[in-house]
Amino acid sequence: MIEDAVNPPNVTLEEIARAAGVSPSTVSRILNGTARVLPAKQKAVEQAIARFNYRPNVLARSLASGKTDTIGVLTQTVSSPFYAEWLRGIEDGLQEPGFTPLFVSSRWNVKDEVSRMEQFIARRVDGVIMLHSQLDEPSLIGYSRHAPLLVLGRSLQISASLASLALDNLQGARDATRHLLEQGHREIAFIAGPPDHEDAIERLNGYRMALEDAGIGFDVDRVEQGDYLETGGEAAMERLFARGASFSAVFCANDQTAYGARLTLFRRGLRVPEDISLVGFDDLPTSSYMTPPLTTVRQPTYEIGRLAAQGIVQMIRRQPVTLSPVSLTLMTRETTRRIVPSSRPGDSPL
Repeated sequence: MIEDAVNPPNVTLEEIARAAGVSPSTVSRILNGTARVLPAKQKAVEQAIARFNYRPNVLARSLASGKTDTIGVLTQTVSSPFYAEWLRGIEDGLQEPGFTPLFVSSRWNVKDEVSRMEQFIARRVDGVIMLHSQLDEPSLIGYSRHAPLLVLGRSLQISASLASLALDNLQGARDATRHLLEQGHREIAFIAGPPDHEDAIERLNGYRMALEDAGIGFDVDRVEQGDYLETGGEAAMERLFARGASFSAVFCANDQTAYGARLTLFRRGLRVPEDISLVGFDDLPTSSYMTPPLTTVRQPTYEIGRLAAQGIVQMIRRQPVTLSPVSLTLMTRETTRRIVPSSRPGDSPL
């Protein structure tokens, strides 16, 4: 039996029971969704709840049941439009089963990530979803002993309390680079993501593998370091020009990088795709509205978020969970075009 002290004017569960003509335990079971009662009793309780504007005391219920109906969601940065789509999918996916997400960010900092996980455990969340965790696998296994844990963007050894959903970044990057090769480009620059991010490493490897598949040597002078941000893409493109790198196309490790690179090209008076072809990765909602619309590798981020929400709920309910790697799709738009390769090695439209 749970008394609620938050309902004006001091409405208690017992008063709801008296108004409905049932026992307090019946009201409690109806609120918890565990009661099987006659439709008339169910209706009487619902009417009493509406009449008194009764709101169950969530804290008291969680203390009694051992469940908080909350899911901790750890993202790297809540300001990123890429992560925003994942979070939206998670939030929508948790709504129907009745779980409330708690969103926090760690800003790609391992110490912050540990701190956030400790906070989740202290708050007794029912489960945790992590987006691109930086923690090592033994640490993740340890945290999963406290609450079911689902990690997006990683491939892990799974168990009843630890699951992962991998994204095929390697193949996505190979497809993007092959698209440029099929368009006749042989000198393709690459602006990479942070070197300590697993997904960024996979995208660089996919770019390199596609070149090698085509019999084209990997040229480190055409690779520049970025940071997944627009400012990083802008600066990386400037550095490519500053050292005289030769290229007719640029593949960026994510769309935000491509936005920054596009700005540098614009300021230098270079047209996309007439002078330089440009490809991104992620397919952010704004990419199809760029001028011109960006060719990019689509990650179904919203759908992945909903899938993660479904998976963590199944884990909490001790149901079987099967999460297959998510396929990525090349979205061909107007920032790439076919060219006639130069007959002289090393030449480019620049």
